[in-house]
Amino acid sequence: MTRSILVLNGPNLNLLGEREPQIYGAETLADVEARCRDVAASAGLACRCLQSNHEGALIDAIQAARGTEAGIVINPGAYSHTSIAILDALSAYEGPVIEVHISNIHKRESFRHTSYVSRRAEAVIAGCGTEGYDFAIRRIATLIA
Repeated sequence: MTRSILVLNGPNLNLLGEREPQIYGAETLADVEARCRDVAASAGLACRCLQSNHEGALIDAIQAARGTEAGIVINPGAYSHTSIAILDALSAYEGPVIEVHISNIHKRESFRHTSYVSRRAEAVIAGCGTEGYDFAIRRIATLIA
């Protein structure tokens, strides 16, 4: 297996910096992805980033990561609370998975308090802003060392 990780972002994360900046901040997805690559490189890892608003595209990426990516960092967005299919795809993946949420989902609407993805994740990082991605990448580096 390569020393590469996959950073997956789900629906509406392409609107970072524009959508509800009081919740999600001013950084764009391009800013977040560039920082993810820098943090991964400092840990000796390559980093591939993908964002999709389509559940099937995220599932395809998770399945393609089997045997090729050493770990997955995923911000499934609203799919956290609805997608058993993403959970099933992650359950078929062998490496570590870290779930990230920019906001603290537990301080928000009650429907956001349950995440199917959390059932598979080695760790869940919520409420740390986009810095949560940094923590997740460093944790994956530790887990695969």
